Amino acid sequence: MHDITRECENFARSCGEDGLLHVFVPHATAGVALIELGAGSDEDLLTALGDLLPADGRWRHAHGSEGHGRSHVMPAFVAPYASVPVVGGRLALGTWQSITIVDLNVDNPNRRVRLSFLSD
Repeated sequence: MHDITRECENFARSCGEDGLLHVFVPHATAGVALIELGAGSDEDLLTALGDLLPADGRWRHAHGSEGHGRSHVMPAFVAPYASVPVVGGRLALGTWQSITIVDLNVDNPNRRVRLSFLSD
């Protein structure tokens, strides 16, 4: 998991108005989660995904490291996008919400994120 809240805040601030920030990861093995970080929820999410999608040889999509197929199923559970309201150039997140990239794919650590802004 990688916290991108600060980068999203900077982007929203540069837009300086009300609207909607759309966060998208153009990868078949990554998702975007709005989740509390640092209090255990992030580890709980990874544990839950590990329980639901084990890194073993059961997957039909089987190239790469063992369990790689689970990485291609994960975005059905953690979508590759999220939209966040922006008010006055500030993200309207809940008190403990962070914007996080979730990626179980250990074969490719490089990820891109596309941020788009739709003004009110």
